[in-house]
Amino acid sequence: MSLIALGVTGGIGAYKAVEVCRGLQKRGHDVVAVMTRSAARFVGPVTFEAITRRPVITSQWRPGMNADIEHIAIADGINLLLVAPCTANVIGKFANGIADDFLSSLYLATRAPVMLAPAMNSNMLAHDAVQRNLQTLTARGVKFVEPGEGYLACGWIGKGRLAEPDVIVDAACALLSPPDSILRGRHVLVSAGPTYEDIDPVRYLGNRSSGRMGFALAAEARQRGARVTLVAGPTRVEPPAVDEVVRVRSASEMHEAIMAAAPSADVVIMAAAVADFTPAVTSAGKVAKTDGPMMLTLNRTKDILGDLGTRRAATGAGGPVLVGFAAETDDLLRKAREKRVRKGVDLIVANDVSQPDRGFDVETNAVTLVSDEGDEPVSLQSKDRVAAAILDRIERLIRTRVSTPAQR
Repeated sequence: MSLIALGVTGGIGAYKAVEVCRGLQKRGHDVVAVMTRSAARFVGPVTFEAITRRPVITSQWRPGMNADIEHIAIADGINLLLVAPCTANVIGKFANGIADDFLSSLYLATRAPVMLAPAMNSNMLAHDAVQRNLQTLTARGVKFVEPGEGYLACGWIGKGRLAEPDVIVDAACALLSPPDSILRGRHVLVSAGPTYEDIDPVRYLGNRSSGRMGFALAAEARQRGARVTLVAGPTRVEPPAVDEVVRVRSASEMHEAIMAAAPSADVVIMAAAVADFTPAVTSAGKVAKTDGPMMLTLNRTKDILGDLGTRRAATGAGGPVLVGFAAETDDLLRKAREKRVRKGVDLIVANDVSQPDRGFDVETNAVTLVSDEGDEPVSLQSKDRVAAAILDRIERLIRTRVSTPAQR
């Protein structure tokens, strides 16, 4: 997904910027907070640091800052500069090219889209100087989230209060959404997370999948305009905002949910780490501990990806684009290529889970996309950005199969 620089300026609406930050993250975006000195009087930088898990930029004079010319580095890396709240003072700086702090320098240095959410007293908003500055910025292509009407911090009632966080988040995401995505209007079904196979009411067989990769894929598909159904196993990570989230626990429950949703799907992405085996018998009570070994009989679970491939082949009508994952610790590409052919799917995302910085329960990943077009490596980076690369390949697959968007 996208990297967003969230500028926070000195107004009482700064507390709402915390909710804006969380809302952007729920949509799958990375956020770096840039706070003016006045903003820090309303909300502590440590709040944004805890939420974003990134250092908060509060000054261009921090020791070591100029060694990397950080406002230039960030300016090149971000996909959007969003300032919420944006005071009359900062609007004036932007309009007149004044660069006397990090945020105003960032505005001049970036070529990313800029969106401002103004917040100020009603009379200030209506003043000719502010209106001229707004017009200047509009002419440059700056986008705005209109302030709301109601009680203001000064005690007045009128227009000028910061727009609600969900309105700001929706506007930012709409600006970032690729308008020409072939996924727009299509149904994308994504599985994510582990499955837990119960031994008794206390114990289960599971794995270390956090669900982050599947969640990033769901968020990216939703950002591209798809209608997204997310089937998620038990995870501690909060799922992104998509059209439907179906919670499951076991491999059999995931199989049932996926097979039920797949007929209406244009794309199915099986990112979940589904258990290959499940206990043959689940004890109604806790199994008592004994001194000797315990024998556990396991049965093979249903092959969800294989069943999807078989059903698609049987219909002979094209069916959805099918994407699977191959999590391996050795001989990765050979096994991934064999799995793609064996399952009858379009794309396998090959994942070396033996490395500590990729795969399960971490926030980064490196994969190889295996299809009949060949192998495409995706270097180590955030799972959000890996998800974008996977969706790019899926869009290419769709374009080779159909000439017009599906209408289901």
